[in-house]
Amino acid sequence: MPRLDEIANVALRVPSILMLDLLYKCDIDSFTEHLKAKNEDMLFKYKYVIWNLYYVGHLVSVVVLALPLRHIVRLYLYVLTVLLLYVGHQVSRDYVRGEVHYGYEGAVYLDSLAFSRFVAALTSQIILSTLCAFLMKTRQVWLFSAHLLPLLARLCAVSHATLVTASSFAMVLTGIEVALFLLYNLFVPYQLARAAYREVLQVEVMELYRLLALGVSLWNQFAVPVLFSVFWFVLFMVQIYSHATASNNFVNHQGVLFVFLTSVSECCATPYSLLGLTFVVSYLALGLLNLCKFYLGGYAAVQNENVMHRGVTEGVTLLLLALQTGLLDMQVLQRTFLLSIILFIVVTSTLQSMIEITDPIILALGASRNRSLWRHCRGLSMCLLLLIFPGFMAYKISQFFHMDFWLLILVSSCMLTSLQVTGTLLIYSLFMVELVRRDPIESLDEIIYYVNAVSRVLEFLVALCVVAYGTWESLFGEWSWMGASVIIIHSYFNVWLRAQSGWRSFLLRQEAAKKINSLLRATAEQLQQHNDVCAICFQEMNSAVVTHCGHFFHGNCLRKWLYVQETCPMCHQPVKPTAPPQGPAGGEDQATPAERRNGASPAGETENQGPGSGPNSEQTPLSAAGQQQVDEVVMAEAANGSGNADVPRGLGRTPVQGLRFNASGDFVGLAGPVQLCSPEGLGVEQLVRALEEEHLEGRNGSGLHSKHGTPHTKLDPGAKDDGVCGQTELDEEQIRSELRQRKPLLTTT
Repeated sequence: MPRLDEIANVALRVPSILMLDLLYKCDIDSFTEHLKAKNEDMLFKYKYVIWNLYYVGHLVSVVVLALPLRHIVRLYLYVLTVLLLYVGHQVSRDYVRGEVHYGYEGAVYLDSLAFSRFVAALTSQIILSTLCAFLMKTRQVWLFSAHLLPLLARLCAVSHATLVTASSFAMVLTGIEVALFLLYNLFVPYQLARAAYREVLQVEVMELYRLLALGVSLWNQFAVPVLFSVFWFVLFMVQIYSHATASNNFVNHQGVLFVFLTSVSECCATPYSLLGLTFVVSYLALGLLNLCKFYLGGYAAVQNENVMHRGVTEGVTLLLLALQTGLLDMQVLQRTFLLSIILFIVVTSTLQSMIEITDPIILALGASRNRSLWRHCRGLSMCLLLLIFPGFMAYKISQFFHMDFWLLILVSSCMLTSLQVTGTLLIYSLFMVELVRRDPIESLDEIIYYVNAVSRVLEFLVALCVVAYGTWESLFGEWSWMGASVIIIHSYFNVWLRAQSGWRSFLLRQEAAKKINSLLRATAEQLQQHNDVCAICFQEMNSAVVTHCGHFFHGNCLRKWLYVQETCPMCHQPVKPTAPPQGPAGGEDQATPAERRNGASPAGETENQGPGSGPNSEQTPLSAAGQQQVDEVVMAEAANGSGNADVPRGLGRTPVQGLRFNASGDFVGLAGPVQLCSPEGLGVEQLVRALEEEHLEGRNGSGLHSKHGTPHTKLDPGAKDDGVCGQTELDEEQIRSELRQRKPLLTTT
């Protein structure tokens, strides 16, 4: 039965902690001062014995606490057996006293009163002997039947003096039996210690992770949090019972809250009880956070555990504050008031964790447009609770204590909690307003960012004030290592990390805004020609920005994308801010990549456009060497084999748009999409683009055709987009071969 073993593992160790707590409260010095002896030598011996008993009590309690479960069970069985033997001794002694007082020495069965008393004593002794044999797991019941000797003597009608002697002999016989058992098991503690020592030797001291694993194993085996929680709960119930039975006027006069705080403070006067209170607070915080999750999201939300929402933060906070302020060394009344402040801080931390749970759920309800009215009501009711309750706590604590700087910081933390909830409700309201509007709010993200920024800045200022006040107290007040460590930890987690996060967010937004402002704005004609939705939000675009790779996005959508990564959402090319384009030295206009994609060209270039090119055709500017190479290829192929065929006069001087050359003027490939055929026939530009389409169709196995029969390029999803869609690399010799085979197409019809 695993559950029974877990209960026994906790319940059987609680008495050891109770004994340690009781020994810690004992003041041996004050006790020994009241001792009286004949001389100083005897007084010194008394003190020596008392102090040795004090240390032995600690040692025995620790050993019993650290024993394995099976040995603890066996130890408790031995203790119960000894108690039953003592009860048997008391029953036998009472029977002998009754017989002596009654004065009847005749046969037992001749007197009804003596006979009934004899039967009752005999039945009790038989039951006790049977229980002792059962606990010791033996069938030798006679080993525990020494107290039956006075009954046997009375059955033989012996005198009363002999009856008393038989009772004393039975008690001595039982004592000898117990002593022999102790001698037989004298080396059991040594054997257990030796076995534990061998287990420890198996762990290499240099390997720290093995020691940590051993510690975690012992922590789980002893169930330390549950053990100390049960121990503290027992102390607290005893304290409440003592207050309840003392007098009702005390409770009515002081109030239930003060009696509760007093009982709690009296139950944390030792390190053991303080540790128990720490675990109790952790479990209470965990239960409250799980209740909040269940109320907001149901059972599935409780299963989604977060390490920071398991009550550990609240328990550690209470323990550190108690050690820092010296809670254990104070009197009961002072400890009560200090504990109320510490519990106030712990409750504030719990409310902060509840806000961290509620905030994403309520914002998800607004952003996802969930129409479940019951879920919205639960989320809003939780937000209202977190909005009102911190203010109520701040009001109550200001009534109990005089307002000073430290108390002002506590009250301000409550106000910041309410401020965070206010910001969450404001963002939720914006989401709901956007839900009822037809058009989305353009600057919604900016408003949400500024609302969160104000809340974070106020939190940062409060944390900075706490660090400043703690540093001032450490320098000019009472300094301690614990206080310095708390200030350092608080400075790192609540000041330095928050400042880093805020500054990083600010720089990220500034860089994203800089990149967005450096991009070109799409014109109405470009948007009409593009005729597509934003690839990020899938909404229509009334205004858009154009990246350097020629993709259209909403400005706000692209800004949010750039918060995550600095690449284009479509082709994953880096999006970098660029300086405004400057005109060339010769005064000619220079087209941007986006303009080239939309058909724009530098001034004066329209005169040299080849046949079939139009205002919407895609063009790539060629170098002088590239144009010369194209002219040579075209003129050579046109003259070879064509005889007296007429070649258009400006064909050799026309740069073929759509071919790509490197910096040295070598041909590297072709670019699409394909132009539609002119009514007069196919020109060189149309031919080479048709070759490109056929080559791509042969690679992909399929293609899309225009209404003139000219195939359009089909983009490769894995290809890198460098600003020219549908680019296909072709070999120069392949182009020459295809031109030779299709040379009749070079002439006009």
